[in-house]
Amino acid sequence: MIRIARLYMMLSFVLITISAKSQICPAYGPEIEVTITGLSFDAMEPFISPDGNYLFFNNLNDGINTKLFYATRINDSTFNYMGELSGTNQPAPPHLDAVADMDSLNNFYWTSTRDYPAQLDNLYHGIFNSGHVSGIGRVRGDFNKNIPGWLIMDHGISYDGQYLYYNNARFDGVCQGACETELGVAQKVNDSTFNKHPNSDYLLQHVNDTNYIYYAPCITSDNLELYFTRYPKAEITPSTLFEICVSVRSSTSDSFSTPAVLFSEYIADLIEAPTLTQDKQAIYYHRKIPGSHKIVMRYRDNLLSIENTEGNYPACRVYPNPAAERITIQWDSPMDSHITLDIISLTGQILLHEVHEVFMNENQLEIDLPLVEEGAPALLVRISGHGFDTITKKILLLHNILP
Repeated sequence: MIRIARLYMMLSFVLITISAKSQICPAYGPEIEVTITGLSFDAMEPFISPDGNYLFFNNLNDGINTKLFYATRINDSTFNYMGELSGTNQPAPPHLDAVADMDSLNNFYWTSTRDYPAQLDNLYHGIFNSGHVSGIGRVRGDFNKNIPGWLIMDHGISYDGQYLYYNNARFDGVCQGACETELGVAQKVNDSTFNKHPNSDYLLQHVNDTNYIYYAPCITSDNLELYFTRYPKAEITPSTLFEICVSVRSSTSDSFSTPAVLFSEYIADLIEAPTLTQDKQAIYYHRKIPGSHKIVMRYRDNLLSIENTEGNYPACRVYPNPAAERITIQWDSPMDSHITLDIISLTGQILLHEVHEVFMNENQLEIDLPLVEEGAPALLVRISGHGFDTITKKILLLHNILP
């Protein structure tokens, strides 16, 4: 216990002194496969109920025969498959009923393509009780664009049910997936109506970026951490990187921070759709595996954190994460600068210090990781340069999570 407390104090000192403009983002331990006993098909877009007793998910999201299902909890990583979620699924294809969501009062929400485009508001609600959703109706409000081609692709309801974090997405049949997306915040008017929050644009000013496609928002029970999936807005190729991100804030009146990347994978190992337990101690999402998709989880690591810097700096990604021997540091826009790179242990020791001259036609660096003490779980990567504020990322070490 003394050693852990000392490590925590040293790590806190390192993170506080790196930048005066920092927000501390959560970090998570190694990935754990979730077993759903009795399930023999894909499990995608999970949602863990506020009481932790139910795991909702849909099968393959093909838009033809996509349905909602549920399982009951045995332990954090084991659930019993119970079957279709009664009341939510349309009987005849082509259809899509997906993306489960629920507040602490069992108000249940999901996305459906029924009667689209005859009716354009495609978010539905009802009351969940023991495997059945009743009192079904559309969710109305001005957060719906009501423009053909636009859908509420994904959503995240707050724990108290008062705020809806929605994702407007435009499809045209030509783009692979959504052509453009935008996250927003809507406030509850009544059980069937939400209207866009007057401060929505301010709250998400550091999150929305037209260079990305966003989806699968999830807000934590305290309304202070916003999770989502994103990928670069461009043709999807084998090298397209999908990222599960988090943006944080200190109070519910603050805007969310610039996103920090928690996990990233190329499309072959696609990861999507984060959902958190009410106590924020576990995160679930789905992962693509050969021939299918499965749900996985991680536990929150309360001794480790990622520092996300608010201020003037280029959007930056560090991958792969976890990493073994080498990382790539990539930024969205070319810049002409001398970049100082430090790789720091969790106890504050600088293991690598380099200065790189970056020219306007360059947008990435490849760095060999230094050797670390056996069992070290992670490293901090600190990037600084002329004309932008310091960026700090946390990289999990691959050797620490392999069996």
